[in-house]
Amino acid sequence: MFLVTQAKTAKTASKKLAFVSTESKNKALYRIAEGLKQNTQAILEANAEDVILAQKSTDVRDHTNLKRSNSMIDRLMLNEDRIKAIAADVIKVAVLKDYVDDVIEDRVLKNAIRLQRVRVPIGVIGCIIESRPNVTVDVATLCLKSGNAVFIKGGSEAINTNRVLVRIMKEALGQSEVPFEAVQFLDSTDRAIVHEFLKLHEYIDLMIPRGSQKLIQFVRENASMPVIGAGGAIVHLYIDKFADVQKAVPVVINSKTRRVSICNALDTLLIHKDVPAEFFEKLKRQLEKYKVKIYADKRVYALFEGKYPYLQHAGEMDFDREFLDFAFAVKMVDSMDEAMEHIEKHGLRHTDAIVTEDHARAERFLKSVDSACVYHNISTQFTDGGQFGLGSEVAISTQKLHARGPFALEGLTTYKWIARGNGQVREP
Repeated sequence: MFLVTQAKTAKTASKKLAFVSTESKNKALYRIAEGLKQNTQAILEANAEDVILAQKSTDVRDHTNLKRSNSMIDRLMLNEDRIKAIAADVIKVAVLKDYVDDVIEDRVLKNAIRLQRVRVPIGVIGCIIESRPNVTVDVATLCLKSGNAVFIKGGSEAINTNRVLVRIMKEALGQSEVPFEAVQFLDSTDRAIVHEFLKLHEYIDLMIPRGSQKLIQFVRENASMPVIGAGGAIVHLYIDKFADVQKAVPVVINSKTRRVSICNALDTLLIHKDVPAEFFEKLKRQLEKYKVKIYADKRVYALFEGKYPYLQHAGEMDFDREFLDFAFAVKMVDSMDEAMEHIEKHGLRHTDAIVTEDHARAERFLKSVDSACVYHNISTQFTDGGQFGLGSEVAISTQKLHARGPFALEGLTTYKWIARGNGQVREP
């Protein structure tokens, strides 16, 4: 019953929030940023509890699960720098353009009716988050700025951290013109309650799962409201035969190692058979510094055998893995068409890239690969709302409607048609 009460409260708050000015919303966000900085110690203490519990739950007998757990702990863990970064991201949202009330279209019809298409908030956004407590703040602040109430279900592994973060945000809102009821938090670790949460279509207008492909699939299959899936990815980088080795190696290394526990980290490297030996030598030296494990197909294995200590034979399933670790699959291909066919078969339409100096081949790759983000000669780690100038993203959508790729404020709005007249009636 409390779930329905919270959802109703969020719906009521969303009606009030729709009338709050941009200036007042921005002031509320600055208060949230300040509150996060002032309560750093409380956040760290709560987060330390969550990290300890997560570490205790790791099954050290299962090497695969251990790696997955280490990635999860990296996503979960906060420190002073990360809290400062979260607060800075809130301020970035405050200074962004407010799309609410933007007039998309404005025209006068032949019958003198003035017709406008105007951006409006969606209403109430539901969000289910795995592991990463910073997403709780990102999603909440972006929803508030775009005039939406938000109802958040965080992962059980971050329950203590999320409780503190939500308390800080609500206290800040309580000192502003933004209704504090616009942020609702499902304070429960009971997974069974998620089924009830996903049936609240009467009050929640859109559901956004942030996490694994398993979570996204579960939400899509069980939600009674529209869903934007965001999370799981199998990211590909194709090194073309016309690639510049001096560019290609740093792009591979950054794509794989900059941060391994995020969805835009490289999972599968595809290499054209005519790429020169120089590339492999330079790549091997750089990967060895990070102790990156390579799951190699037969041809790549033959090139690296006896020369690289972290080498494994790739099984077919390795090309369907989101590694979230210092490991990736590597395959040699005979053509760019074969690379694109591999991406079509194994990809999740998140982020895929090509390194080549041949402009025509690059353009064909960019147009042919059906992913939310496709890149030429840059690291895959640029798939990020902040890097796109969007502020903190709500999510990275791998579907085509109604948002795709990193989306933030504009993606949290819809529109309505407004018609103004002077007594016009429609003729028979």
